[in-house]
Amino acid sequence: MNPTVALSMIVRNGGEDLARCLTSVRGIVDEIVIADTGSEDLSIALAENFGARVIGIPWQDDFAAARNASLREAKSDWILVLDADEQLDDQARAQVPAALHNPGVDGYQVTIRNYVLGMDERLWDRTAISNDGRLSRADIFEGYLPHQNVRLFRNNPEFCFEGRVHETVGARIESVGGRLGQAEFIIHHFGFTAAPDQRAAKNILYRELGRRKVKEMPRSAQAHFELGLVEFDNFHNDAEALRLFIRACELNERMAVAWFFRGMALARLSRHAEAPACFQRARQCGGDVAQCRQVEGDAFYNCRQFDQARRAYIRAGKQSRSREVLSKLGLTEIRLGHVEPGLKKMRAAIENSRSPQLFDRLITGLVNVGRIAEAAAVSEEKLTSTGFSQPAFLRTVTLWVYAKQPERALRTVMTALEKFPGSAELQGIHRQLTQLGDNTMVAQGGAGGLKVSEPSPIGTENKLSPEPKSADPAIANRTSEKEYQHVSQHTQ
Repeated sequence: MNPTVALSMIVRNGGEDLARCLTSVRGIVDEIVIADTGSEDLSIALAENFGARVIGIPWQDDFAAARNASLREAKSDWILVLDADEQLDDQARAQVPAALHNPGVDGYQVTIRNYVLGMDERLWDRTAISNDGRLSRADIFEGYLPHQNVRLFRNNPEFCFEGRVHETVGARIESVGGRLGQAEFIIHHFGFTAAPDQRAAKNILYRELGRRKVKEMPRSAQAHFELGLVEFDNFHNDAEALRLFIRACELNERMAVAWFFRGMALARLSRHAEAPACFQRARQCGGDVAQCRQVEGDAFYNCRQFDQARRAYIRAGKQSRSREVLSKLGLTEIRLGHVEPGLKKMRAAIENSRSPQLFDRLITGLVNVGRIAEAAAVSEEKLTSTGFSQPAFLRTVTLWVYAKQPERALRTVMTALEKFPGSAELQGIHRQLTQLGDNTMVAQGGAGGLKVSEPSPIGTENKLSPEPKSADPAIANRTSEKEYQHVSQHTQ
């Protein structure tokens, strides 16, 4: 007789995502148990149409408690756990049944692909991987962030979730003598691409639950780290984040991610000289070598130790063929006086790229060596390669004016007005450029007669931020791109 599988979920207002999730498990699971914590949409009726048994439970600010309520209702031999914004991979139809027949495994670590809106996003200390097109629904997303979690395990009363937030079951399975294996199937997750207001609301909830978790588990390095990451990523409460990361390191000296983000928080607080030692400890504890080397380079760069920054970037590049590392190496070489080799690397980094940061960094390098017309041309190229925005147009206009090419500036403004016809600022700049003659503009030093809200792109001192944007909606609230408060996105 074949082992049976129950899908166990907690749901609140699952919407269309829930239908896709339940469709993906058809023919794989034998029962569906959903603990509903207060849906106000059609989630309950939709789930029942799929044959689910829905139990209503009060929300008690405890994710583990909600998941365990669903587990207690399951009758099958094995438990599969999914969220509404997830779905099983198509190949799981053959891979899940095979996993159920291994007598030496009590639970499986499953790889989860978290799709993201841009390649500059991260999950903890991990950077994005280019989308390989495995799932057609995800084709619109440039990349994904992988992580692993125990999502398939035997139905055993001793196997339960722990933790008010960022709940886990794997540690519990091992603590009672269970054995974990590696699953072959994967789960696709779309929560990182949710609307900003949804992510912001979740972040507020996770912050409050995280604070309660730290009080309940004062000796837990993981609990301190999780809350520190919320403070760091979501609320930029950097001093508090640093305190929590330091405590996590004290509680678990081998916790690589705690050392990594301790260094990140120091860098955010402009304590760049203290950061490399933390990144080195993270590397020694098993952290991502390429990422650690890269942020070490960022810290050295921001200390103006360009030789050491260059060495760190070269080492990072040997570990990972990263456009980001190549671009930063190029900018560092420019600062060391190796202008042409540096620009060559930065131009190679933007080839066939849609990353705004790579274009921004090349523009920074060109501006720093006084090649303003080339910087303006790259800024124009960025518009077509990464998408139009009004601030990006304004920056391009400013660069063309400083390059003493007001006719190109006027042409850019006219294009911008086609995209943003209601912009009073663009309309005002258009009037100024039309009224001012070329000779007047040049005589006034290029931009002297033009009032643009953007600060001058000339002579800005860029700094490299060690963190790409975070993508985890549970622990991070992505902020919108800051288009040229300085020339580089990586200016702090």
